[in-house]
Amino acid sequence: MATVDKLPMLAEGHDYLVTTLRRLKEEERPEVVLMIEEARAHGDLSENAEYHAAKERQGQIEAQVFDLEDRLARAVVIDPKTLSGDRVVFGGTVHLLDEDDKKIVYQIVGQTEADARRGRISYSSPLGRALIGRRVGEEVEVTTPSGDKYYTIEKLEFI
Repeated sequence: MATVDKLPMLAEGHDYLVTTLRRLKEEERPEVVLMIEEARAHGDLSENAEYHAAKERQGQIEAQVFDLEDRLARAVVIDPKTLSGDRVVFGGTVHLLDEDDKKIVYQIVGQTEADARRGRISYSSPLGRALIGRRVGEEVEVTTPSGDKYYTIEKLEFI
């Protein structure tokens, strides 16, 4: 029997997926059905570009709906404020010191919420994978396309 991988995410990421799914089902799906009906009314479907474009868009919407429903079914919503401990885990906010003694702060989040510019990295990113399970004071080596990087974990928060 196949196992279903759980998909950790913050409440913000879960809400985003729910909102996106609702928009697709309640707005975009009915719109594309109307577009298909309009295109059908123009006659010959074999050379009807509007019809083919609408059918292609319908396929894209259905694929997105399927993907979002799957992700939501596997979602495990985690509230970082309920976490504690001395090891880096999903939802934790990690204060790092890089090789040049530059301070960097990242929260370990799901793929949906990841945005490095906002200080949020995915648990499946190279740095996220390297940090998970580590403790304050430990050094972390990360292999990136631009070469190896080294960080020291200075502080861990669950906010």
